[in-house]
Amino acid sequence: MRVNLYSDTQTRPSPAMKEAMMRAEVGDEQHGDDPTIDALCDRMTALTGKEAAMFLPSGTMCNQVAILTHCRPGDEILAHEHSHILINEGGGPGALAGASVRGLRGARGMFDAAAIDAAWLEPRRNAPPQTLLEVEQTANAGGGSVWPLELLTSVTDAAHRRGMRTHMDGARLMNAVVASGVATRDMVAGCDSVWLDFTKGLGAPLGAVLCGPADFIDAAWRWKQRLGGSLRQAGICAAACLYALDHNVDRLAEDHANARTLARGLAQVPGLAVEEPETNLVFFDTSATGLTADALADRVRLEGVMLSTVGPYRVRACTHLDVDAEGVDYAMRMIGKVLGR
Repeated sequence: MRVNLYSDTQTRPSPAMKEAMMRAEVGDEQHGDDPTIDALCDRMTALTGKEAAMFLPSGTMCNQVAILTHCRPGDEILAHEHSHILINEGGGPGALAGASVRGLRGARGMFDAAAIDAAWLEPRRNAPPQTLLEVEQTANAGGGSVWPLELLTSVTDAAHRRGMRTHMDGARLMNAVVASGVATRDMVAGCDSVWLDFTKGLGAPLGAVLCGPADFIDAAWRWKQRLGGSLRQAGICAAACLYALDHNVDRLAEDHANARTLARGLAQVPGLAVEEPETNLVFFDTSATGLTADALADRVRLEGVMLSTVGPYRVRACTHLDVDAEGVDYAMRMIGKVLGR
């Protein structure tokens, strides 16, 4: 048996999703002639309550286009010290926008308004302009944690009081929405820009949509052109994203339930210190087992179970639509077997 808990990016489009892609009506995106992309962007503006939207191949591209649009060379971005834009995007803010990222500390990938106040630099000629606050929903390195609406609102309000713009990395935004019961538009109301990734728990092979004010999206289009141009007949890909919105959002609750089951099972394995999951990410520490995270991952891979590692002793297991309850049970048994349970 093979159980891929490496990431929800490992999902494969279902036969029904592929069929929707093959039926997609397409046109030239650059001229606004692709009706399927237009339909997806309309759905996303309605979902997020933003004025306009733009289709891009990936979430990382959404982050970088947003940063390029919000910032100028020399600007400083405030974000969590373990945020994706800081540690997982190849130094993109500095390489592309010429902007630096100041990492804020806080438990489970989140921070509060006091952290913003502490990091704030009084505007002066020899200080970098602090122009953008970035938050990640859910917080990946924080264990797939969900920003509570009250906390999220307090930090975006604090940023706006300072004259900053706000951006949400919405890689797993719908996981947060399903887990919290907070409506999407309420979740992102305090963010000037936000994007949703369709390639993770929503199961599409590619695609993300960046949303924001009309003038912001208009300016972002120029950066899209500079970074590679339009996607032409990309309605074939947007159709997968539309299918995902119709069929794969509510079912995220199953992934969350499977993650809780996995966490409970792993907590019974001697030596593993397991973090309680809020969504579909289960993190656990192997330091008391005598094995490094990589060593454990290598051994369970031989049993057909794929895990990802974060540092010397931290392991991540990610549940998604291609992992069912039987797969979770098998993964628990194989991890226990390798550790001599």
